Amino acid sequence: MLLSDVATAVSLPDVQWRLLSIPLITGLIGYGTNWIAIRMLFYPTDFIGVSMPGLRQLAPALPRKLQQIPGVVEGRVGWQGIIPSRSARMGTIAAEKGIAKIGTEAEFYERFDPDRIASHIVTESREEVRQMTTEVIQSEYPELWRNAPEVTREFIHARVEDRFPHIAEEITEKIGENIDELLDINQMIAGHLDRNPELINQIFLEVGDRELKFIVNSGFYVGTFLGLFSIPLFLYIDKWWVLPACGVAVGYLTNYIALYIIFRPIKEYKIGPIRLQGLFIKRQPTAAAKYAEIVADEVVTIGNVAENLIHGSQSDRTRKMIRDAIRPEVDRSVGLAAPIIRMTAGDQQYERLRETFAEESVDQTIGPLKDPEFNDERSEAIEGWMAERIRNLPPEGFVELLRPAFEEDEWMLILLGAVLGFVAGWLQLLVVTTV
Repeated sequence: MLLSDVATAVSLPDVQWRLLSIPLITGLIGYGTNWIAIRMLFYPTDFIGVSMPGLRQLAPALPRKLQQIPGVVEGRVGWQGIIPSRSARMGTIAAEKGIAKIGTEAEFYERFDPDRIASHIVTESREEVRQMTTEVIQSEYPELWRNAPEVTREFIHARVEDRFPHIAEEITEKIGENIDELLDINQMIAGHLDRNPELINQIFLEVGDRELKFIVNSGFYVGTFLGLFSIPLFLYIDKWWVLPACGVAVGYLTNYIALYIIFRPIKEYKIGPIRLQGLFIKRQPTAAAKYAEIVADEVVTIGNVAENLIHGSQSDRTRKMIRDAIRPEVDRSVGLAAPIIRMTAGDQQYERLRETFAEESVDQTIGPLKDPEFNDERSEAIEGWMAERIRNLPPEGFVELLRPAFEEDEWMLILLGAVLGFVAGWLQLLVVTTV
């Protein structure tokens, strides 16, 4: 009966092309809703919208799913890309589920090459250390430094410069010995990505480039296929709401199916000549190289490591360790002037000089590690190692590089597809009934 109705309807010239247009339009709906949903996943990076009075107070009472919509908790109505709106959470996931599995703090630090780090510190800090020595002594004892013979000043500078390579080597060695306690790599990664949400977008957009394109393109094919079922439903039920309802189904299912195919199944299954495995997992070798490139260049850099050491959760311990390494060298470096300083200013003032010199030296020691060229050089040193580690991850570990971030908010992506599909379904109804 149903098939005969379809055959009769299709044979009528005035409705034939309108009915045949349903699968094509449904395919376009699937493509369009997926394209828009992916765009809304990443953009805009910053929130765009307006504040709604009372929403902030109401937000805690709303269902958890609604609280996850960007802006709701802050009492605003508008939109921000789902990924950047979760920058803090995404950074934590990237650290704990992804990068932390590649290597430990000690392994990363060893790959950066402590000897090379020490050499760079010495090379780049020579002029700064000379200037710092002058400024510290001049600030604490201006008259003494002003009256000191030039030969005495140069002797002090020569002693400081002579001992600085030893200081740098001792500091990098001690940092290496205690790196697991001094460096919080999870905090470093999460904090850096939270401050730079565009980097999270970059990781997803470049590492998952082919998978995201698949989501968009599959919307057309899956939508067209589902549209074939819309024709008999439209004819048999003969209600205005059929096509909008089908639009909801298409928008929902195209996103759901695409996300499932990307990450499932995790392990490869063979059915005759057919090999079934998640599309992202199949690309593990090439995706590993891109992931390692971005992380090495932008996230786990020697500059970011230095920043975390000096300003992170364990910065007090790092600074104390560096100061403790420098203080004995102050005695050696300004040894000639020490008796004069003690005689004219007393032991307390001399200790103050040691403390000031040691404190100033902390930043002079770490500062050169933020040099862009040196960061690029050290990033190259760890990129290949990281890529190899990622390629050797088991499928379960590799899929967690991207999957956990999608998993938490994929309901929103799928719901977006359904909502957009509903709107597109109305447009389809207009085309079929009026064109």
